[in-house]
Amino acid sequence: MTAALPDKLKVLWFLPTHGDGRFLGSAEGGRVVDIDYLEQVAKAADRLGYYGVLLPTGRSCEDSWVVASALARTTERLRFLVAVRPGLLSPTLAARMTATLDRISGGRLLINVVTGGDPVENAGDGIFLAHDERYEVTREFLDIYKAELSGETVTYEGRHLKVKDGQLMLRSHQRPYPPLYFGGSSDAGIEVAAKTIDKYLTWGEPPAAVAEKVAKVRAAAEKEGRSVSFGIRLHVIVRDTNAEAWAAAESLISKLDDETIARAQKQLARQDSVGQIRMRALHGGDRTKLEISPNLWAGVGLIRGGAGTALVGDGATVAERIDEYRRVGIDTFILSGYPHLEEAYSFGERVLPRLTLDHDDPRAAAAPADSRLVGEAIANTSIPEARAASAS
Repeated sequence: MTAALPDKLKVLWFLPTHGDGRFLGSAEGGRVVDIDYLEQVAKAADRLGYYGVLLPTGRSCEDSWVVASALARTTERLRFLVAVRPGLLSPTLAARMTATLDRISGGRLLINVVTGGDPVENAGDGIFLAHDERYEVTREFLDIYKAELSGETVTYEGRHLKVKDGQLMLRSHQRPYPPLYFGGSSDAGIEVAAKTIDKYLTWGEPPAAVAEKVAKVRAAAEKEGRSVSFGIRLHVIVRDTNAEAWAAAESLISKLDDETIARAQKQLARQDSVGQIRMRALHGGDRTKLEISPNLWAGVGLIRGGAGTALVGDGATVAERIDEYRRVGIDTFILSGYPHLEEAYSFGERVLPRLTLDHDDPRAAAAPADSRLVGEAIANTSIPEARAASAS
């Protein structure tokens, strides 16, 4: 079955809670990333019309839930893509956190389901599961999490997780729950995606490789009687001319030496994430082989884990490359660039106006009545019923 191509796009920006600066791998040109700076980036993204922002997760990052909670009150339309971590958090507690943040933000929460691919970091967080076992936990987590957010009372016993009479008293603003985003390039990850999530994410590989992955995930979802949509995570370097953009790309890695690259690649090699393995294979740690597809540059991946490629060019060129991905089925673009405040403006002013966007205003949707607590909960088990005032 041939799926219809998206005709409108969602474009998100990035909050750099693990650091920001003008050069990769160097403190030179770096800047302090505190809540005031993150608020600047979030407000810029809100003002420029981005759909939302991704908040990263991991031990090198500020906690995404705390940061999103702080910034939700200082922005108006901006959505926050925040991570839940199966294995680190109980699904019932995660459901309560999700419902609360979705309510207090007025329905501006998106959920990024992150299984985790670094065994060393996982061990530091108390997770000692093999790759496929982590995806088993993710599947069980999502079964419980989605059911509770949907208003069900959940009794569940799986191989890894067990819940008895789990219940969410105050539901989320969005129904049945905020959209679920997820990335996983392994067979185990694709199986979870096909069975449970709304939007499948890939890192920025060349369009032909992305097309193959989209087809594989779509076919797996169709076997489950489901459909999923697709997003991609990329960096961007946009300037007035292509020459200026490529010069900016070279400047970004100009402080990197071979020792730093080798050390970073060694650390990234310990990960069992298939997606990370694919990212590393794009450049092999070789800074002379970084343009892996027209205007797709792998320089960021020399030292950065996760998304390691950037679209480089002038506004028209980058817009055309984005459209290449749209033509293979991508409808959501999660972007970043260095420094993130300036690059949010650069992309927002040079490229966003060239795109046909699907950016609705979440404030237009009224909160469901059963997501509001009026009066105190009764014995911690039930919500008071609304009663009409008696006629005098």
